[in-house]
Amino acid sequence: MARKVWIPIVVAAALAILGAGGAYAYFSSGLRTSPSSLTLASPSSSPSASATATSTGGAGNWQITTGSLVGYRVREQFVGQGSAHDAVARTSDVSGQVTISQTGTTYVMTSARVTAQLDSLASVDQVAGYNVTNRDRIVSQSLNVGAYPAAVFEAQSVTLPAGAEAGQTVTVSVPGRLTIKGVTKDVTAAVQLRVSGTTAQIAGSISTNMTDFRINPPSIGFTTVQPAVTIEFSLNLTQS
Repeated sequence: MARKVWIPIVVAAALAILGAGGAYAYFSSGLRTSPSSLTLASPSSSPSASATATSTGGAGNWQITTGSLVGYRVREQFVGQGSAHDAVARTSDVSGQVTISQTGTTYVMTSARVTAQLDSLASVDQVAGYNVTNRDRIVSQSLNVGAYPAAVFEAQSVTLPAGAEAGQTVTVSVPGRLTIKGVTKDVTAAVQLRVSGTTAQIAGSISTNMTDFRINPPSIGFTTVQPAVTIEFSLNLTQS
């Protein structure tokens, strides 16, 4: 009688182990995709002389508009996997402005402030067998978005490279201060800028470490999250 009782228990246990192993194998199967880093969109055409003249070389105040994105990219290492995965989340709830001044032929970005609402961050990568919205909930808790709903970057004054006034894509390092979870740190943003008439695009990234902002790497099951984080942004602007 005892033997008849134990047989179904052993079979059920074996099936449970196989099921869990199968789910883990699927989760760690390498079926993972992540979007490319945010960059400037390809220009529809070369800027015309009239458009350049209208923009006055970009001097003035510029407001961040719809279609802008800010997000993060971190490396996740799944147990038993030889390669890491890029976990990527983004939000389109972005606001702020950029001010550019002109002295002779020199253009200076005198100030810039970008605010991203963290409670709307949503993962845009994919991992087979895993609902990435679970990660979003953990990240939201780690960021304590209830008390600190926004991340803010405030740039210091920086001279723009020659060519910006002609609508060329220019690259510049922009020092500034980044505030996340009530902690402010000095950072440097690697920025690309292109002005076309009364519109402009800015894209780039900031490399930092989440622990600098009192954020512990989230714990997500079979996953180790590295503390290094890249903040990415793609901003559309209109001249006001």
